[in-house]
Amino acid sequence: MINLPRDRMDQVVKRFDMLEAQMAAGPAPDAYVKMAAEYADIQEMVAKIRELRAAEREQEDLEAMLGDKGTDSEMRALAEADLPEVESRIEALQQEIQVLLLPKDAADERNAILEIRAGTGGDEAALFAGDLFRMYERYSASKGWRFEVVSASDGEVGGFKEIIASVSGRGVFANLKFESGVHRVQRVPATETQGRIHTSAATVAVLPEAEEVDIEIKAEDIRIDTMRASGSGGQHVNTTDSAVRITHLPTGIMVVQAEKSQHQNRARAMQILRARLYDLERSRADEERSESRKSQVGSGDRSERIRTYNFPQGRLTDHRINLTLYKLERVMEGELDEVVNALIADHQSKLLAEMKEG
Repeated sequence: MINLPRDRMDQVVKRFDMLEAQMAAGPAPDAYVKMAAEYADIQEMVAKIRELRAAEREQEDLEAMLGDKGTDSEMRALAEADLPEVESRIEALQQEIQVLLLPKDAADERNAILEIRAGTGGDEAALFAGDLFRMYERYSASKGWRFEVVSASDGEVGGFKEIIASVSGRGVFANLKFESGVHRVQRVPATETQGRIHTSAATVAVLPEAEEVDIEIKAEDIRIDTMRASGSGGQHVNTTDSAVRITHLPTGIMVVQAEKSQHQNRARAMQILRARLYDLERSRADEERSESRKSQVGSGDRSERIRTYNFPQGRLTDHRINLTLYKLERVMEGELDEVVNALIADHQSKLLAEMKEG
């Protein structure tokens, strides 16, 4: 049996009951929203704790029945038959509660900025970046998330040299954060006449969206330049100085937005800059605790890969957790749950191991 922190469980249930009473009393709208968010956050845990307590009471009753010499043979047989099932249920509930009690990443419920860039492999890398973009777009649609392109730089023959999207919804960052890193593809490009398999790469970065209260950006720390957006020629050439480049002087981080509206470009560039600075701050804090978290986006070199997509064999391999799936076509259609859930489970098991060591 797992040794759970019963005092903490009692505190969570007490807090839940208090929130329920306060919300029923009709607080101000702002206070209600905060309470409702906390209430929803601990609701599942409280339900599991109450279910565990009921199962433990049932276990005690069955054991008492078996320990009572006055129990008739029929009731004893029923108790003996029920007890293993109750014990099994208790063990499963303890494991679920143990996971729910793990330290939460403060950013898990945030929206995210998704950045995909072509790496090693030229045109084929850009095409693969486009494939990854569509995979995440379909996955987001299956989750009911809002998926909006913030900026895009098209590849020469299709796909993207770089594309940035904003993803909004419940648990976005929690589900996407392990996608950051270098993704490698092995396939025969459409332009390959000899049928040879090529290897290309694209980088993915998933940044938690930051609010203004999370990151203070001082006016003297940024330089904002406006310039003429480059177009593809002809009527698409932008003839106004609408493109915006924001440079964060202390870190050297630069964000460029080149859509039609200068006002929108400035707002989106600040949104991306804030997310990158927030991610940088989180990375520094993580590195103080451990060396496990490396830079999210590398050079696009194959040696830094986190995942390989092998099209000839229909195989996806996530190298961090040694997961191999022979359903690549379905994954590329946005069926990422099996991969995402395996990564989350691996992360949780590491956290549990750290807690035991501590």
